[in-house]
Amino acid sequence: MSGAKVLVIDAGGRGNAVAHAYARSPLVEKVYVAPGNAGSSIMDKCHLATHDQTPLKSIPELLSFAESQGIDLTFVGPEGYLSDGIVDCFIEEGQTIIGPSREAAILEGSKCYTKDLLKGLGVPVPPCSNFSQAGEAREYARQYCAEHPEKGLVVKADGLAAGKGSVVCSSLEESLSTIDRIMEAPKIFGGAGDRIEIEERLEGRELMFFCLSDGRAVLPLESALDYKQAFSQDEEVAIRLFNKLSKNPNLDNNPNTGGMGGFSPHPWLDQELTEKIMKRIAEPTVRGFCEKTGREYRGIIYFGLMIDQNRDPFVLEINVRLGDPEAEVILPRLETDMYELSLALSEGRLKGFELQWSDDCCLGVCAVSGRAIKPLSSGGGERPGYPGDHYTNMPISGLEKVDPDVLVYHNGTAWGTDAKGKSRLFTTGGRVLTLVGRGPTLAKAREKAYDNIKRIRFNGMRYRRDIGLGYT
Repeated sequence: MSGAKVLVIDAGGRGNAVAHAYARSPLVEKVYVAPGNAGSSIMDKCHLATHDQTPLKSIPELLSFAESQGIDLTFVGPEGYLSDGIVDCFIEEGQTIIGPSREAAILEGSKCYTKDLLKGLGVPVPPCSNFSQAGEAREYARQYCAEHPEKGLVVKADGLAAGKGSVVCSSLEESLSTIDRIMEAPKIFGGAGDRIEIEERLEGRELMFFCLSDGRAVLPLESALDYKQAFSQDEEVAIRLFNKLSKNPNLDNNPNTGGMGGFSPHPWLDQELTEKIMKRIAEPTVRGFCEKTGREYRGIIYFGLMIDQNRDPFVLEINVRLGDPEAEVILPRLETDMYELSLALSEGRLKGFELQWSDDCCLGVCAVSGRAIKPLSSGGGERPGYPGDHYTNMPISGLEKVDPDVLVYHNGTAWGTDAKGKSRLFTTGGRVLTLVGRGPTLAKAREKAYDNIKRIRFNGMRYRRDIGLGYT
């Protein structure tokens, strides 16, 4: 009997990590990835899903491929597909698919809706308000800062913004400027900023908490400490230059990204805190969503939390998917068969399911498209680099020098031909590659990752040098 065929829908490093997890299962024969990237076809058992050598992107194309190829299970990575209802479409045609329905995906698709829901359920969140008019938002910010001069605000675009839609503000001036830049001009998050949520900036430690839900049972996953800000705290000059080139008047603002790296296991998430989060947040959210909407939440859900000085958790945001780069450092530690786990989720058998994890540490560092080192003939002026405007189509070298035991997950790469007619890898996005070192200690994993990322080159390549620093 032949093994199972799995389709992973994702274009980035998370998709590489998910495909790699399925490929490790002895029950799986082939893993197709769509739309994928250059790394999607390099791993064992993995192939790009194409039609006439063209990557598949639309929901009808993906559904047709699943039906024609006899796909046994589909896993959806990006929030965009989930919000567009891909799970509903596949289920209507009898396909087995992992991910929440369109209605459930609103938990990430609308921060305003989600905060209102959580407040109604009694799930702890920061003090917050929603706005669809910039004038009302500005007036709220003025009044709040006048009454609470010692506190800051966080301004968030309501819709999907690729993980970059939250701006932490330390002053009234910064809050007003952020409201204008999101809602009026230059509308830095597009239509996602037509509405915004403004919340009190809480003090404490941030935590990304991941769970699986089959609609009834909620099962916690291992977590990771990730690094969202583009620069380390000691890169003041780089931060100011980035904002100057981005035409951001707040020159000291360290911008958020989709993630610059991370490591697992999490250094201070213990069993006591896990149980508190499950009891106060994860279980009430899943149960309450079903009670309010009549729909079960099925799939991965992760909570962006703030843990205060009393070790009490507050929900900053909810995402309806695996995180990136968290997936790249969590999934390599999963010893439970990914395919068996997915079937248990889809069939409502998570209750009592026990996950097995490696004791090893994994640390990932993202190489991103920073400010180009040399002037480029394509013009357009100097670009600040990721998470702002950046160049692509840069040739990548040095991957052949990476140690075999270091995982290389591709975030934004494609095969192309250089000026000499030679086939090679090129950059296609802001985040380009995530290198994951593994070892019995975090120090060993960190040493492995940083020793190897130095061997890679492309114009403008940049990465944070402090991932894991202070925890080894």
